[in-house]
Amino acid sequence: MENIEFNENDVNFQDGQYLTFNLENQQYGIEIRDVTEIVGIQQITDLPDLPDYVKGVINLRGSVIPVVDVRLRFGMSERSYDERTCIMVVDINKTSVGLVVDTVSEVINISNDNIEPTPKLNAKAARNRYVKGLGKSGDDVKIIVDTQKLLFDAELDTIINSIASDA
Repeated sequence: MENIEFNENDVNFQDGQYLTFNLENQQYGIEIRDVTEIVGIQQITDLPDLPDYVKGVINLRGSVIPVVDVRLRFGMSERSYDERTCIMVVDINKTSVGLVVDTVSEVINISNDNIEPTPKLNAKAARNRYVKGLGKSGDDVKIIVDTQKLLFDAELDTIINSIASDA
């Protein structure tokens, strides 16, 4: 897969644009402004003493980037990586983090009018903290993920400290 970089100064860059991706058979979206680039799956270096959803780190043009498997973060079963598996590099609290997803789909527009709040259906509300809302696009519904809530500050600090101690 060819690397795709996003530049917020691009003419087409605007609010309401979401990069969609798939986990299992469900479609998700994240705000395009949070995405730095998309890279194909590559060698991930394992680091000790990190949560299972943190797969390790990659070297992206000289920068060491932690990698989170979104399936595992969302409590889904692990899946072998293949040629369609992608790493979306996003900014979480001013730290670049790679998010492993099954596939990346497309960039779509979803206006705020077409985003519904997340229903409070079960006691597993902690998992719902990652969800910003439900975006309606045509006949489809995309789960809008809040990248800033994928990792607690303490988790991000632990990951950053682990990378720094191994450097």
